Amino acid sequence: MTVPDLLADPPAEHTTDPLAGLGVRASAEGGELRVWSEHADAMELVLFDSDPDWIVGTIPLERDAHDVWSARSSRLVPGRRYGLRVSGPAAVGNTYNPSTVLLDPYARAISRNSPSSWQSVVADDGFDWGHSAKPGTPLDHTVIYEAHVRGLTKLNPAIPSALRGTYAGLAHESTIGYLKDLGVTAVELLPVHAFSSERRLVGQGLSNYWGYNSLAFFAPHPLYASRENQQKGPQAVLREFKGMVKLLHEAGLEVILDVVYNHTAEEGIGGPRTSFRGIDNRGYYRQTPSGEYIDTTGCGNTLDFGRPVPQRLVRDSIRYWANEMQIDGFRFDLAATLGRDDRAHFDPEHPLLYGLRDDPELAGVKLIAEPWDVGMGGWQTGNFPYGWSEWNDSYRGTVRDFWLTDLASMRGGGGARSGIGSLAGALAGSANVFRATRGPLTSVNFVTAHDGFTMADLTSFNYKHNIGNGEQNRDGTDDNRSFNFGIEGDTRSPRILAERRRTMRNLMGTLLLSAGVPMITAGDEHGRTQRGNNNAYCHDSELTWVSWKHADWQRELHAVTRRLIQLRRENPALRPVRYAKLDAKTPSATEMNWYSASGMEMSTDDWNSTQTRCVQYLAASTPEFEDFNRVLVVVHGAEQELAVVLPAHDDVTRYELLWSSGEHDEGAQHAPGDVFAASGPTLTVFRAS
Repeated sequence: MTVPDLLADPPAEHTTDPLAGLGVRASAEGGELRVWSEHADAMELVLFDSDPDWIVGTIPLERDAHDVWSARSSRLVPGRRYGLRVSGPAAVGNTYNPSTVLLDPYARAISRNSPSSWQSVVADDGFDWGHSAKPGTPLDHTVIYEAHVRGLTKLNPAIPSALRGTYAGLAHESTIGYLKDLGVTAVELLPVHAFSSERRLVGQGLSNYWGYNSLAFFAPHPLYASRENQQKGPQAVLREFKGMVKLLHEAGLEVILDVVYNHTAEEGIGGPRTSFRGIDNRGYYRQTPSGEYIDTTGCGNTLDFGRPVPQRLVRDSIRYWANEMQIDGFRFDLAATLGRDDRAHFDPEHPLLYGLRDDPELAGVKLIAEPWDVGMGGWQTGNFPYGWSEWNDSYRGTVRDFWLTDLASMRGGGGARSGIGSLAGALAGSANVFRATRGPLTSVNFVTAHDGFTMADLTSFNYKHNIGNGEQNRDGTDDNRSFNFGIEGDTRSPRILAERRRTMRNLMGTLLLSAGVPMITAGDEHGRTQRGNNNAYCHDSELTWVSWKHADWQRELHAVTRRLIQLRRENPALRPVRYAKLDAKTPSATEMNWYSASGMEMSTDDWNSTQTRCVQYLAASTPEFEDFNRVLVVVHGAEQELAVVLPAHDDVTRYELLWSSGEHDEGAQHAPGDVFAASGPTLTVFRAS
């Protein structure tokens, strides 16, 4: 270390919050690095030249009373590559190796030197956001589009080839125009935190395409930037990412990130030592007293959120992305892990869950939980605190059962799994799953997601076809609740193709007409297939990329999706904010009256019978901010045509057909008491006036 390496001023004091300012705070004159480690006994900052193998200096870090290690240097300026070397005692749970150069857990940019080697880079947070602002879309108006940065645009011929599959490609006018025309309000991106591929996949010639293998919680994945900006360096990658967010916001589209804090890319013991394991293995990872990992994620390791420092890491990361990067919301992968206490038990009042919700720096940020993990007591749907929304897997299973497996069972001579009541509950906002005080917007409704069958594959395959994943077809769920309508995979049968396409319309219609927050998986709006692979996480190829070449039936399905989103937007009765209360007017709720096919109120027998496959519900809004609105939805889940008597109700004199998944004319007028011939299985929407 030479004298010019050091700044003249002494290290800054952090008396009010001893863990404030972790990572690097830098300026043109230099900066300070702060790193937490409870069990280390020595730590040094390693400074690199632009050549990633050329060390230009090392500086020892000093430890304070709160186990924060710090060092200052005039060379710690934006663009500087750096790393950490950490040593500590050989004790149970420790895995120190002072010869390994480690990533700073708070690094805001990283550089990839080789497929298995990365370095931290000091970032400059400066960016001209102009007049861009977060759209602030209310949850009841939100329609989420789950997409992969690379996969969404890689094949789009309307985008310059150099930008396809990049942040810039996602922000291209062609992509934005498509999303706006479709009508979605938010893009939920599969992980964009810097990640790496597991060693097993690399050995098989595959890669982690989805990105659920986080390497750095503050840095955007550099390989999603355009090649030009990758070559310019991490600062250009940051600018491209922020530029993407800026352009999406200017178009009124929110950006939600799928974030993976439950585990890291360091895998199990013996896996790569890239950061946390070499800085403080015992301090960051959940372990038994003998040093074995307690793995509630199925990924080899689990961050220990029974400890305050990992909790702080997540809050600091979310604050950074929400404020510096202007992200609108977050979907937390395996979020039950984030709510596990020091005994590894899920606690709905966990300080991390409450802290994220109540943090004034995160006001207005959307928080969405994937409310399960693979540990004991891991299924926690409905148990997260007020202020959180949750992926609703019960909804997914119910909708698939009604339109797919029930139909398969009835064709085989059996009966439906359950009565119409389960589907009615899902349509009405899953009040049986979520507490009344949380409301229907707690439920993020989905029929498909990145993992599992696509919507087209739900109607084309009875079994998963995952041989290409290299695990002898053992990976991926066997509980698909799908129905191939008689032939596995491709077919030229006009009858089967018609049945499959009608079912896709029914699935999409149910999703977009249900109370809650709908999430569409990219490509489902035009019938994208993965050829029966229900766990395509390791395929970065045309198998997983969205195709922009569409047949006539695919363009028709796209038009259906667009129309359904429009209907949802125009009819507040379909998107209540609160659950209605019996004999009380609840503002921004939806009051529902339920009728049988005969037009009479549903009886107890109707609700309980598995033979009941038709229900009508008249949904009326209770206005608070929008005009009064009332719609009638007719659900017919059997294959035979059914004579449905449209119900009589006070103040209703006319039903105007708005949309049907069957062969019915939009705009057709009907009166209460009229018989409507519902082809089956179909879903039909009327405006009631």
